[in-house]
Amino acid sequence: MALNLFTIPPGVPFLEALAEGWLRQRGDDPLEIANGLILTPTRRAARSLAEAFLRVSPERGLLLPRIVALGALDETPLALEGALELPPPVDPLRRLAVLSHLILRMNGAGGAPRTADRAWMLASELATLMDEADRAEIDLAARLPDAADPAYAAHWARTLEFLRIVTYGWPAWLEENGVMNPAARQVALLNAQAAAWEARPPEHPIVIAGTTAGIPSVARLARVVARLPFGRVVLPVLDLLMAEDAWTTMEDSHPQSGLASLLAGLDATRQDVRPWGSDAFPGHPPARPGDQSPHSPTPDDDSVAPSPNRHPMDERFATLSRALLPASALSAWQETQVLTYDGLWRLKPRDPQEEAEAIAMVLRQTVETPGRTAALVTPDRELAGRVSAALPRYGIIADDSAGEKLIETPPAVFLRLLASAVSEELAPVPLLALLKHPLAAAGLPPAVCRQSARALEIAALRGPRPLPGVSGLRRAIEKSGDDLKTFLSRVEACLEPALRFESSLEAAPAEALSALIAAAENLAATDIDPGATRLWSEAEGDALATLLTAALAALRDLPDQRREVMPGLLDALLQGAVVRSRRALRGRDGAEHPRVFIWGPLEARLQSVDVMVLGGLVETVWPPAPEPGPWLSRPMRATVGLPSPEVEIGSAAHDFLAATVAAPEVILSCPDRRDGAPAVPARWLTRLDALLAGAGVTLPHHPAVDWARSLDLPRGGPKPVSPPRPCPPVAVRPSRMSVTEIETWLRDPYAIYAKHVLRLAKLKDLDQETDAADYGTLVHSGLHIFFREHGIVWPQDASGEMRRAMRRALAESFARAALVAWWEPRLDRIADWVVATEQRRRTDFALSAIHTEIPGYVEIQRPGRRFRLTARADRIERRTDGRLAILDYKTGSVPSQKSVASGLAPQLPLESAMAAACGFGPELQRGTAELAYWQLTGGFEPGKATPLFKGNDGELQAAIDRAIHGVERLIDQYDEPTRCYLAQPDPSWTPRFSDYAQLERVAEWSSAADDDNA
Repeated sequence: MALNLFTIPPGVPFLEALAEGWLRQRGDDPLEIANGLILTPTRRAARSLAEAFLRVSPERGLLLPRIVALGALDETPLALEGALELPPPVDPLRRLAVLSHLILRMNGAGGAPRTADRAWMLASELATLMDEADRAEIDLAARLPDAADPAYAAHWARTLEFLRIVTYGWPAWLEENGVMNPAARQVALLNAQAAAWEARPPEHPIVIAGTTAGIPSVARLARVVARLPFGRVVLPVLDLLMAEDAWTTMEDSHPQSGLASLLAGLDATRQDVRPWGSDAFPGHPPARPGDQSPHSPTPDDDSVAPSPNRHPMDERFATLSRALLPASALSAWQETQVLTYDGLWRLKPRDPQEEAEAIAMVLRQTVETPGRTAALVTPDRELAGRVSAALPRYGIIADDSAGEKLIETPPAVFLRLLASAVSEELAPVPLLALLKHPLAAAGLPPAVCRQSARALEIAALRGPRPLPGVSGLRRAIEKSGDDLKTFLSRVEACLEPALRFESSLEAAPAEALSALIAAAENLAATDIDPGATRLWSEAEGDALATLLTAALAALRDLPDQRREVMPGLLDALLQGAVVRSRRALRGRDGAEHPRVFIWGPLEARLQSVDVMVLGGLVETVWPPAPEPGPWLSRPMRATVGLPSPEVEIGSAAHDFLAATVAAPEVILSCPDRRDGAPAVPARWLTRLDALLAGAGVTLPHHPAVDWARSLDLPRGGPKPVSPPRPCPPVAVRPSRMSVTEIETWLRDPYAIYAKHVLRLAKLKDLDQETDAADYGTLVHSGLHIFFREHGIVWPQDASGEMRRAMRRALAESFARAALVAWWEPRLDRIADWVVATEQRRRTDFALSAIHTEIPGYVEIQRPGRRFRLTARADRIERRTDGRLAILDYKTGSVPSQKSVASGLAPQLPLESAMAAACGFGPELQRGTAELAYWQLTGGFEPGKATPLFKGNDGELQAAIDRAIHGVERLIDQYDEPTRCYLAQPDPSWTPRFSDYAQLERVAEWSSAADDDNA
């Protein structure tokens, strides 16, 4: 019996041709047109076929035949005789929850995870293995024991013991609960339908169109349909040019391998396949790649091979078929043949961002011509998102029809941030990310909530982390206003359901998720709208609500988990889910452009447009990296009977081949770099380039990359920026400065301008790690406490008293436990070193007074104005001989004596000059005998005393005079109206750290010569 196998030639719009053929065969009777069934590979293909019927028959209304996706048989029962008595499919989340529970029951045996978040991810891999086996109709329990080489039997035995979950534990649970695996049920539905149609052939037409799947159940159904009197199987992009010896030896990664497997399952060959329709489909001529718009770039004449005798799309397909020949047939490349690539272009951007910009410009250029359509096809959802974000610049909105990861949608991100904030006890980063999310409102207008969140950020979240929980935040804002305290109370009330578990070591996952949902709804509420309305609106909110409803039921199968597991478990729950959202329309008005599309390879199957861009043609992206999975190696998969990982490569290759002949113009895009490393072009591009190179030609480069590069360049090209040279009026210049700022004034005048004239202060980092400033403040405080209490009187237990002073300072800092554990031993070592050093000093010099943390100032009268110099000296000793010793504590590096002598580090000499001028009071109006730095690190060498100009009173006095005269010169110089506050004017004097380097744009001009400062 002849098989009703057909194919539609490459380059002919598949769906339009299918619809035209159906209408031609069924005549003009509306009931005859509607009497039939068409099975497509995907739901999108089913929707697009319905639209194709309307396009090919625009002048009349139609009653369409039933159009059903092969993957949706469960949603649209097909059996014509009786009902399919199959158990219902298990809910996907329930399956993962039960599998996770079975994994956790192993209690870590064989390396099994002990937490639900990790178990859930492993359960997902087990589910994938079962689905693969079900589609291949393989009994894992029977096949797995013999899968491994005997040499690895011991290792495989341990893996096999773990896989008993899917070979025994899971099947028993399915039988007990009266449900089936979804893939097994789908196979059963296909097999039952095939049996029903074989037993009683239907009297209406049935068409299976566009499938490339070679799984046994689909092949079985197609085999039955192809033998029905009114059955038709229509294959897409079947290569009828390839030699038979090449066809029989092709590898699984070849574009035609899926169709070859399907034909083998039908007991058919390519000779059994006929063209769809008896003519060239009148009324809808094939698309011709040579028909370019007047705006399309034109390749050089000598780079395009002539095509006088054949249809251009046939010739393009022939060239691509030749380029992608199986490895065993590559000797055919040596034969002379005309290679045609009319309408094919290469796009070679530098990186994915430039790729997105160039593709957006190609799409924009296409719709310049009325009626022309354009599409980007890519499996790279990041690239799709970039292009979608670039298109509004040209007034075009196009959404990614492949969907958006549910885990990345705003309501899902909001819920994940909430889980992280609660798990981390309201740590600064996750809490601030939560409160600044657009959905956060806490019962206020969203703008007011964000304003309050910023106030909380400044008051409590920048700098070292506050103590955990709401109580730690309350302590951090004790000195803040009532408005901030009220806001924190609002936030606490909103989060109360989730914070209820704060003190619990473990909680039931379903209860914890329910509490998170309640807290999210509370926090999302505004002064007008309830939180549920805002959280669960739009397609993404509805999809998230549906998933979480199923999750609440599924998670009851899991045991109690520790609080910190919940964020990971929530991420695992959301992983893999996709929602058809309208991401491109978020935050803007308008509608999607009717002639611009962004498709994934699955969505692009059977589609056709005027211009098609294939983006992300990079190895591991398109095609994806072949992964055998975590359970079985490639040889083991072959032994068991599972398809090889390269089958996925073959499917991706067929998508690529179909897309390259689906439009008159096709642009193949591969960036030079991706993720910071050189990108490897897709193997199909490499093959095509190699074939053309053998003929001495290359694909023409599309100029869109040049367009994108020139789009944002300023006229005349980029110009280097000059260092800033602010010259504020003298009246606003600082007339007061501390001695520590004098060094900054010398090294980086712009920093003084930014701080004192612009009054800008650098914000502390969020959740700031401990740094020298925090540690130094603590050391200063401890020493101040000790000397304030004991002065020159040396206590009997000096070491113990010094340690207690340090511990008291540490306690008063309210440092978190981790910092206390880190700092405490260091402070003890510093205490011991100070006591030992102090004892030696007091044997050398008798002291009459010790002053610590003492403030002071002097007025410096200059011709233009009076200038106040201030200081807070760490320690000033008055000796019994009447002279002073001035000490400064450093927990970091100390200035060299050379820097002090030259005036670049004038702090201690200036403090000495201030003391002599009664800046610290009459009691300390004395000459200075000693200047010294104490470097107190608490490390391997806890401390080190560095005296300056030891034994040389002349040099000491010269340094003091030089420092005070230097300040006077600085004051006079900057009282000149033309004197500018330059940014780091001397490269040899640049400060080690600067809070204003970004404001000064140092990185932009420091490497270039600056003529103004030459």
